[in-house]
Amino acid sequence: MDIRIAVHGGAGTMSKKKMSPEMEAAANDALKKALEAGYRLLQAGGSAIDAVEAAVMELENFELFNAGKGSVFTNRGTHEMDASIMDGSNLKSGAVAGVSNVKNPVQLAKKVMQHSEHVLLLGDGAEEFARLHQIEFAPDEYFFTQFRYDQLLKARQKDIVVLDHVDEKKFGTVGAVALDQHGNLAAATSTGGMTNKSFGRVGDSPLIGSGTYANNNTCAVSCTGHGEYFIENVVAHDVSCLMEYKELPIDRAAEYVVNEKLKNIGAEGGLIAIDKFGNFSLPFNTPGMYRGWMKSEEDFFTAIY
Repeated sequence: MDIRIAVHGGAGTMSKKKMSPEMEAAANDALKKALEAGYRLLQAGGSAIDAVEAAVMELENFELFNAGKGSVFTNRGTHEMDASIMDGSNLKSGAVAGVSNVKNPVQLAKKVMQHSEHVLLLGDGAEEFARLHQIEFAPDEYFFTQFRYDQLLKARQKDIVVLDHVDEKKFGTVGAVALDQHGNLAAATSTGGMTNKSFGRVGDSPLIGSGTYANNNTCAVSCTGHGEYFIENVVAHDVSCLMEYKELPIDRAAEYVVNEKLKNIGAEGGLIAIDKFGNFSLPFNTPGMYRGWMKSEEDFFTAIY
């Protein structure tokens, strides 16, 4: 079985004019590092679950993406992060929502999957579970980046809740999908949510079936976009359903959901998907999506626009 991995760092309206060559190079480099982190594990005979966790952790540690270290600020000036992970071989999944100071939320989601009888843990309880399982925490300073703080001040000024960037609509979620040598699929997604969000808002990223889904019979999917629409349309599971019930190939299923169904209701975003044969689909209906895939050390691809 050929091993495969794909990652994304969010979709949205990224202005090419405002993206410096340095930032573009840094983003492509981060995508490649994430692909390599997951691919190395697959190459060594590791599982798809371990590969998506490793790839997403790499993206969570990169401050330009809205997850982990680069998470945006809530209206209280704090960080609330969400993540989920799913194993296509047995449909087991784990997720956390509204957690603070957890260095790598995807790692915690995996612990929930492996060491609890639950799927989704929230806030303080999830953090308590993290301590119990020796998950690494980081101080507030670790999550502080000046440009995220400036975004918060700008959003507060305009009294708006923003999808990541104030001047540009960018859905800052990160995710990965993978196929291992045993033919198992897995998906993982992680996010810092919306700038200036209140009321403990949770998007699609930690919701199995909406932001993340994996099933060995069909595909593995990780989404990025306007979370509310992705929840209402159960996007990740929808791609799998079109493959299972309509027998559509992965590219047609993913394209239909993103570029017809979502587009028709004014929902912006994209997704990455991989099927059980190792075929990729990375559709988006926005001007750009940070994305990449790797089929071998020599055969890989990263792009933004």
